[in-house]
Amino acid sequence: MKIIFVVNPKAGKGRGIDKLKENISVVSEKSGIPAGFYLTKSIGDGEIFARVAAKEAQDKGEELRLISCGGDGTANEVLNGIMGFDNVSMGIVPIGTGNDFVRNFAEAGNFLDIEAQLRGEQQKVDVIRYEGMMNGRYQTRYCLNMFNIGFDCNVVDFTAKLKQYPLLKGSLAYLSAVAGILIKKKGANLSIKIDDETVHEGPLLLTAIANGSYCGGGVKSSPKASLYDGYMDANIIYDVSRREFLQKFPAYSKGTHMELKDIDRIFYFRKCKKVVITPLDEKMRLCTDGEIVDAEEIKMEIIPSAVNFVLPKIL
Repeated sequence: MKIIFVVNPKAGKGRGIDKLKENISVVSEKSGIPAGFYLTKSIGDGEIFARVAAKEAQDKGEELRLISCGGDGTANEVLNGIMGFDNVSMGIVPIGTGNDFVRNFAEAGNFLDIEAQLRGEQQKVDVIRYEGMMNGRYQTRYCLNMFNIGFDCNVVDFTAKLKQYPLLKGSLAYLSAVAGILIKKKGANLSIKIDDETVHEGPLLLTAIANGSYCGGGVKSSPKASLYDGYMDANIIYDVSRREFLQKFPAYSKGTHMELKDIDRIFYFRKCKKVVITPLDEKMRLCTDGEIVDAEEIKMEIIPSAVNFVLPKIL
């Protein structure tokens, strides 16, 4: 098997990349498991490299393992590059800012341990295929973890801007963004159709269409989500007041909000196979695995057992 670590040199603001490269080389030699690395050059380059490498391996009849080293956005690029290649598996070394997808694997080994990655075993997980007009052109793409529209998406957007300030990092930047977006009470205006049934039309605070459970750097917004059940989890929070949202937010963050006795009044949940989301304004901001685009109508469909994902071995 050929193993390549696909490294985003800007992940975590570039800190520790040289050490990571050295670690890959040292551990590979020590373990006797050959591995190389590739440094991405720009946004989208990880997807291009993954697709070319997957095709070359397929043509040679080789098995290929690509380990994404970055955040959820880098992993999304690798995912979109390898879709359709049965000879390829992917893993993640989470050195980005959110790193939400790997939080779904509490039973796995240390994702930051290079030897554990080299010795890891793969299992199939679901992904979400989606299509529509995004950033001015029609595209068909794949989502590994979660879509966020409305409040969550706006918070992700604002968090990225706040992290440019030296004193605002990690959870502090996220909580500051929550406060800022809540003051504006900036949500979305959408039509949402689930399995051919229209379930919402009009303003809402947020909607999350989930494959995994976590977003926003550890917010467990979709606690019933599973990467193996062949379903997406559709979540809608209606256009609630600031006060009520603040009261519910701690439970929402911990993933216990669905246990609140009055939650059905403000929250809609459903497991489903297909979702169509149409902005009732001209466009919407769509956050996919932490990356944001301007989108028109988007069609989503779960693809069961679509990709081979590497779980690091417990050493």
